[in-house]
Amino acid sequence: MNDTLAAILLGLIEGLTEFLPISSTGHLLIAQHWLGPRSDLFNIVIQAGAILAIVLVYRQRLLALAFGLRQPENRSYLGKIALAFAVTAALGIPVRLAGWQLPETLTPVAWALVVGGLWMLLAEHLAERRPNRTEISWTVAALVGLAQVVAGVFPGTSRSAAAIFVVLLAGTRNRPAATEFVFLVGIPTMFAASAYALLEYALSPGHSNEHWGHLTAAFVAASATGFIAVRWLLGFIRSHSYRPFAVYRIALGAALLLWLA
Repeated sequence: MNDTLAAILLGLIEGLTEFLPISSTGHLLIAQHWLGPRSDLFNIVIQAGAILAIVLVYRQRLLALAFGLRQPENRSYLGKIALAFAVTAALGIPVRLAGWQLPETLTPVAWALVVGGLWMLLAEHLAERRPNRTEISWTVAALVGLAQVVAGVFPGTSRSAAAIFVVLLAGTRNRPAATEFVFLVGIPTMFAASAYALLEYALSPGHSNEHWGHLTAAFVAASATGFIAVRWLLGFIRSHSYRPFAVYRIALGAALLLWLA
């Protein structure tokens, strides 16, 4: 396949899967198995495209929070976002430095897709017993931070899936409220993760020469697809559950395991 088309396709996959609860890492690994592996810089760039997409989707909400700090509910909400991010940073950095992470290969990713899908089905069933309020508690915010760390240790888990279902199980069954909080927490989390990865890349020796045209095309593709995917998901969950995504994960993981066997 043409290198430019391959870069665009990987950007599309990143944008489509980063915020859907189906694991962007897993899908990129599967795609790169056939399209060829990419550098750390390439993966950082397409993740930055996904970050831009979520910022654009929530730009009005972010501005309302920033300029509404006099309102106690806005200060509390931002404080809970900060708490979730702080827990992720406090636990995630030592975990990263210690190398506590499963290898990013197809077999563990396939198992993570299957197990994560089964867990999502169970969590959806249990979450239906929760109250349908929109408030996120401080305890739930801390648990979201912990869920993001767990998702980082197990490639294929999906950061958004792990965090959203923590909110649904421990806080509220209101899917739009749970999803919004997790996506807003994802903005500083993904910015920090990308900055950390970029610093690691800059300090490591032997950088490969990157084709900036390919990087730009992949970045634009990830941003555009991410924007569309998030807007669609926010509309979908107003009247649907996450069960279709769970079934998709199980089917994809099972197909991968059969293929690998």
